Amino acid sequence: MKVVVLGAGIIGISTAWYLLEQGHEVTVVDRQDDAALETSFANGAQISVCFCEPWANAGAPFKVAKWLLRDDSPLLFRPRLDPAQWRWGLSFLTQCTTAAFERNVESLVQLGRYSHASLKALVNETGIEYDRIERGILHFFSSQEDFDNGVAAAEIMRSHGVDRRVLDHDQVLEIEPALAGFQGRVYGGTYTPSDESGDARVFTQKLARLCAERGATFLYGHDVLGLERQGQSISSVQIRSRATGRAEALKADAFVTAMASYTPALLKPLGEFLNIYPAKGYSATLKLKKPEAASVVSLLDDTRKIAISRLGDSIRIAGTAELSGFDLNLNSATAKVRCDALVRRYEELFPGVADLSERNYWTGLRPSTPTNIPYIGRSKKASNLWINAGHGTLGWTHGAGSGRALAELMAGRRPEMDFGFYGDVQTAAPIRSMATA
Repeated sequence: MKVVVLGAGIIGISTAWYLLEQGHEVTVVDRQDDAALETSFANGAQISVCFCEPWANAGAPFKVAKWLLRDDSPLLFRPRLDPAQWRWGLSFLTQCTTAAFERNVESLVQLGRYSHASLKALVNETGIEYDRIERGILHFFSSQEDFDNGVAAAEIMRSHGVDRRVLDHDQVLEIEPALAGFQGRVYGGTYTPSDESGDARVFTQKLARLCAERGATFLYGHDVLGLERQGQSISSVQIRSRATGRAEALKADAFVTAMASYTPALLKPLGEFLNIYPAKGYSATLKLKKPEAASVVSLLDDTRKIAISRLGDSIRIAGTAELSGFDLNLNSATAKVRCDALVRRYEELFPGVADLSERNYWTGLRPSTPTNIPYIGRSKKASNLWINAGHGTLGWTHGAGSGRALAELMAGRRPEMDFGFYGDVQTAAPIRSMATA
């Protein structure tokens, strides 16, 4: 069977890999010149199965209101004349209840466990190296109030079977001695030993190379223009080469859209409405002047809501979310404030450890749903169209499992996890080649 996968980030490439394992003929289309050059390029690097709380909780509206006028706030909401933004925001507010939070946490934990197991098996099979560190994630707190809230959050996560351990000041420093210089402002922490970190871009690009070795065709440098529907199915996807300007129609038996924040616009002409809105995130990657003094365990800084991960002799500082449409500008006043805040905070925590003369800043659009739960499943508008999008800040965490799960669904099998898949997949028949249908 011929399958076209639209999007070459961690989600699209993972999906392509598992489809190839099933023996399908796969073509991957992406507008960039290589895999993982957009949302998967320079994220926080954390595989955070046990730190997967949804943004929407009972206290979120108050926090967002408090941060509204601060350019360096962890979550920045810039109201626009954009119906999609307002629809997303209103839906987000409906999820800010204890019941919704508990329900959403359970789904994210289920997908996270399935995905982590899938990633481990994939790495064991392929031997891909990507600056992987399997030493857990340490969440530290710089005030007693924040620590008390962290203890309460840990109790909630433990009720879902998550191994999140509460640490006092000395135990935090035992896990990560590099925080000793900041110890007077560490009140405690929580620690999840099963979590890990690694470079999502490196992993995705190496997996893409292995897909090509297995026979996958990659059409890089091609814009996706639209889907052509014939009856109840998609007959082709219109694409155009950026190099030549030449447009063509790709025909296939099935199509997968894994285009992150751009997925809703592609599906809207079909009458399919996905509540995905881009959350602009930032990161700074710095070379280390003193690698021996830098942190090794992947960190979450509760005060700034940022992730800090070691990638060889570099450090990645990532975080913040900005709901401001599809803006990827790194030169605006707001962007400069947010990028500089990442570096400034790292210097506060680990003074003199990183080389601040070369700051590699990045921004990307994380495809966020109000629940933080992605859309994985069959389209409601076309029988041979499948969706794998809306992973927000957890694309790296959920990438392998989302790709594997969708390939299973496409084969007519239900993945072994308790998760609400998009569309009526429980009774759906597997996709078949047009030649044999």
